[in-house]
Amino acid sequence: MRDATASDLDADALAGWLSDRRPGPATPHLERIGGGQSNPTWFVDWGADRFVLRKKPDGPILPGAHAVEREFRVLRALRDTDVPVPRVRWLEEDPSVLGTPFYVMDRLEGRVFDDARLPGVSAPERREMYLDMARTLARLHAVRPDDVGLSDYGKPGNYFARQIARWSQQYEASTGPRIAALDRLVDWLPRNMPGDDGAVSIAHGDFRIGNLMFHPTEPRVIGVLDWELSTLGHPLADLGFCVIPWHSAPDEYGGLLGTDWPEAGIPTREAFVAEYHAHARPTAALRPFHVAFALFRFSVIFVGIADRARAGSAASAEAATLAPLAERFAIRATQVIDRAAAAGEGGP
Repeated sequence: MRDATASDLDADALAGWLSDRRPGPATPHLERIGGGQSNPTWFVDWGADRFVLRKKPDGPILPGAHAVEREFRVLRALRDTDVPVPRVRWLEEDPSVLGTPFYVMDRLEGRVFDDARLPGVSAPERREMYLDMARTLARLHAVRPDDVGLSDYGKPGNYFARQIARWSQQYEASTGPRIAALDRLVDWLPRNMPGDDGAVSIAHGDFRIGNLMFHPTEPRVIGVLDWELSTLGHPLADLGFCVIPWHSAPDEYGGLLGTDWPEAGIPTREAFVAEYHAHARPTAALRPFHVAFALFRFSVIFVGIADRARAGSAASAEAATLAPLAERFAIRATQVIDRAAAAGEGGP
């Protein structure tokens, strides 16, 4: 983390905006939160209040990306459910205030890990943290959109067809080089898509260890963060994304492959999925298609990161070094497909 400078965020403009909503000091104390590749984020200390501010990045972005307005809406909708989320305060859609739209929420105090191996905790705690991650995802999917005012948060039905088309279009719109493995997925996924079973839930879209905050001392989730990709979708899209660490290496956004994760207390992928199903609404089985789709979508997200790095508008200086992950995640997806075919697993 580092202190923000005036070039990062206009502290005077923010002070004026905050003063209209809550009396405070002349200047907020700002601290840029590092590590994110999506919406730039700051800790904001405003007198006795401790907030977090998230805004759209500067510069050109892909259509529909970095939707802080949607983040704000879903967080507000979930505030009275048993899904742990921060309390949101204000949304500002006028870009003239800080250059792009932003929102402010309360700051939670806890632990955030960018490494799926969960360093620094005991083996029993690691296991329980993973299992609580599965239970938290099940609780999210149990919330009925109509009950929390999110019936129009996305289009119900045909989720995978629409998502494959959306992410394929974003890939095609990229100014970067073509990726052979990603080209293969663009062709394979629509041809191997399971029939629509009508399951609809609030889908987080990026549900992983790095977007969870755990209690400071207890192995339980106290906050689900980073909702910019959320929509109404199929629960197995989130679950497929959640198991990516079992299919990726530590240098691929903190995966588990090649590590001693079984000895470290982390449950098997099968145990994690079983814990989810034990607490979720009745849901179909996770299939290779769902995992390949999740890796495909993650790959296209990194294509976007690479594009922003070339344009000089990425949210982190690390974006240029992370850009090659687009190809690596696409390759991991083809490995899932090929492994399933070699094992003779029926269906996609």
